[in-house]
Amino acid sequence: MAGASGRIPSTFIDDLLARVDIVDVVEPRVRLRQRGRNLFGRCPFHEEKTPSFSVSREKQIYYCFGCRASGTAITFLMEFDGLGFVDTVEELAARVGMEVPRTGPGPDAGPGRGRSGDLEPVYAALDRANRYFLRQLREHSERTRAVEYLKSRGVTGEFAARFELGFAPPGWEGLRSSLGDASADVLERAGLVIRRDTGGHYDRFRDRVMFPIRDRRGRVVGFGGRIIGEGEPKYLNSPEGPVFHKGRELYGQYQVLRGRGGRPSRLVVVEGYMDVVAAAQFGIDYAVATLGTAATRDHLRELYRSTREVVFCFDGDAAGRDAAWRALEQALPLMRDGRQASFLFLPDGEDPDSFVRARGAEAFEAAVGKAAPLSELLFSTLLGEAEPSTLEGRARIVERAAALVAAVPPGAFRAMLADRAAEIGRVAREEVLALARGAERGRRRGGGEESGSGRPRSGDRAPSLVRQAIRLLLQQPSLAEAAVRTSGMMEIIGRLELKGAPLLAELLQAAAESPHPSTAALVERYRDHEAGPHLVRLAGESLLIEDEGAREAEFAGVLDRLRDTARRARLQRLRGRAQSGALDAAEREEYLRLLAEGGRLPDPATSAEGRIGAPTDVELVAMKS
Repeated sequence: MAGASGRIPSTFIDDLLARVDIVDVVEPRVRLRQRGRNLFGRCPFHEEKTPSFSVSREKQIYYCFGCRASGTAITFLMEFDGLGFVDTVEELAARVGMEVPRTGPGPDAGPGRGRSGDLEPVYAALDRANRYFLRQLREHSERTRAVEYLKSRGVTGEFAARFELGFAPPGWEGLRSSLGDASADVLERAGLVIRRDTGGHYDRFRDRVMFPIRDRRGRVVGFGGRIIGEGEPKYLNSPEGPVFHKGRELYGQYQVLRGRGGRPSRLVVVEGYMDVVAAAQFGIDYAVATLGTAATRDHLRELYRSTREVVFCFDGDAAGRDAAWRALEQALPLMRDGRQASFLFLPDGEDPDSFVRARGAEAFEAAVGKAAPLSELLFSTLLGEAEPSTLEGRARIVERAAALVAAVPPGAFRAMLADRAAEIGRVAREEVLALARGAERGRRRGGGEESGSGRPRSGDRAPSLVRQAIRLLLQQPSLAEAAVRTSGMMEIIGRLELKGAPLLAELLQAAAESPHPSTAALVERYRDHEAGPHLVRLAGESLLIEDEGAREAEFAGVLDRLRDTARRARLQRLRGRAQSGALDAAEREEYLRLLAEGGRLPDPATSAEGRIGAPTDVELVAMKS
């Protein structure tokens, strides 16, 4: 079973969600009104005039019928307040007087992160290193060069202190000696020292101005170091490690969130540490920087956890344009309604640091206000790649636009992009959307798994039965008890060679064994599972279905059809063995029994395999032999 809780046991998450009322979590943040069995309000995750954000006290989940945002009380706090999973669980547990137990790998663990408990010495070493670098900027005999560099860049003492700028002095073992009581292994995992080929370790950062990088919780996770004078590399970052991931962290994010109450109305993404510091000195306290790398999907997720509007700031040269296009492609899958992305291109030779110093904050903010919206950059780029006055050019633009539209979540923004592509290509909007759907299917197949014969693949209809069963189970988890009690049903589901069958078996077992079976608990167990987003959508969609009386009968009918599917599959296998004369006595008996039941199988017009039919002469001979 894939659990979302990591080292927090899934049973605790179940108990927590049984005690927390999602309405109590959502209502202070969203004005809700009762409508039928659920409560509705305006979605906090996208702009809307008509309330489409639904909260179910019965199922303990929320779902927006506009932007499809959905989840449990845990998900809501993570998305709305920008908290991490552990912080959210701890906050909710404190509300209901529960103490969070810890067992096993932590939820913050990613590739190579090890056990969460093992990370405490790493965080402690990074914090001590930060204090060491700060002290060296005040006390070291060679600190003058670092101070003069900062002054030459216009950094005041106030802002050097605000961003905790420090100094890594020359020498090979200054930090290593200062943190001598920390193990070399911990310092290496923290990215602070490098192992020598001949044995021992030496400091990674030497003769550099140091920029500590804090995560959104305020923990130091790494450093950036700018060399003083000549040398390469000019900027050196901490290496990837247990707590530092360059493609996820944003320099300055912690300071922005702390200064803006956690929900800035806008964030500007710049390229360098000094760009962030310079902007802040001029009152532009909403700038963050990627760490010497292109903006990633994880960067975008972090940004949109905190704001609805992101402005990317790039140089206006070819490299800047290329970087902007890569950022646009990363942003498209996250552009649900209400979110905005814009692109600001600075004059040649300018960066945000030089621009704001030369022209002032008002000029920079005016430029930010005139940044090109994502849609404008998208279509201006496509129009620059093909000639819209020719049929071939328009076809090229429509095809490229449709592939990009396919990446955008359903909603008003996706529809408007399709409208604009249709207008440029002089085709119907439906043509663009059809091409987009084709691009989506191609992306899911990963490059041509579908047979070119045009024949439906075996089981194309049957997986829909599994989906129906999962959907009903999410609506009413108590249905699992009867299914698990039914003789042989779990074994039958376990043998089904159908997409989603293993997941159905897991969900049934989890719901039947849970002391508090609920929609929210089932969904939360699969937070980090590849099926998690699909399950939460199915659970949300079920809020429209309120007829409980028919659920048990419908669920029983679906299970009966799955049992029939399993019978047909088994009969087909036995038929193959019969035709080759390989049946043993037990298999012959089972084959005859299944054939006798064949007349009671579903009509071929409504089943995946159709009626099996009577045994052929060859099969009868095989069975009698």
